[in-house]
Amino acid sequence: MADGTVVYSPYHWRKAGKTAGPREFLRARESYYVAASTRFLHGNEVQVWSLENREGNLTALLLSHNRIFFPVFSGQIPLPQFMKRVLHKIPIHLLQGLRSDAETLEAAIAPWGYEPVERIEYDLMALDREPNPALLTTGPAGLRLRQPRSADMDALFRLQAAYEQEEVLPRKAEFNPAVCRMSLESLVAHESMLVAELGSRLVGKINTTGASFSRYQIGGVYVDPPYRGMGIASRMSTVFLQGLLSEGKGITLFVKKQNPAACRMYRHIGFAVLGDYRLSYF
Repeated sequence: MADGTVVYSPYHWRKAGKTAGPREFLRARESYYVAASTRFLHGNEVQVWSLENREGNLTALLLSHNRIFFPVFSGQIPLPQFMKRVLHKIPIHLLQGLRSDAETLEAAIAPWGYEPVERIEYDLMALDREPNPALLTTGPAGLRLRQPRSADMDALFRLQAAYEQEEVLPRKAEFNPAVCRMSLESLVAHESMLVAELGSRLVGKINTTGASFSRYQIGGVYVDPPYRGMGIASRMSTVFLQGLLSEGKGITLFVKKQNPAACRMYRHIGFAVLGDYRLSYF
């Protein structure tokens, strides 16, 4: 993938929209750009810009959706100078993608005063084979894994709120319970989810966060702190992933580099690291 080197060119970016060219460009690079592909396929009011080389071949894309920008550069490209005009209309909240792509876009918007207030570095990981079967029997006696029910919403909200505050929100961001509840309701309605139950208490959850051409992205993996270290996350994740893989699709996720326990777990399950991933908040 790109090494972050900026190459200047006389060629210009243009507005592309959800046309066949960007679609096939994303499909060919799907493993690295599942989040961008999901927004392209399923997001409303997604804006797409493309860059072509001298031969007229598409060489890069930039997507915007709900103030989130997804660079799909996949190589050395000229800085997208048109960003000055775009930022007058679309204030950027989050930039997300491969680290090399994120660095290029950050350089493009820096002249107009855009400096991230926080950067979070991740490992981008993929699973395309059966997960480690030994993990199907981990966890305490009496652990049950099942689909969520309507009666679980309050207990799920407790887990989701803790997950967002621990893993999602950038530093100094204020937690909004109403937004969290709406996000949870959307996840339950539109994504796949598995919960872990011990006795009468929900102690863990995992869900998909999107689907691209042939891959699922997973997230929301959370276990209550008092129940960690028991193998619950490993078993819950493995069972959930088995179900998704049985549909003939691959799995992608990104995990914080500063969370070595989670990185080890995903490697033990069978995930391979594809590259460095970054979220930059503005």
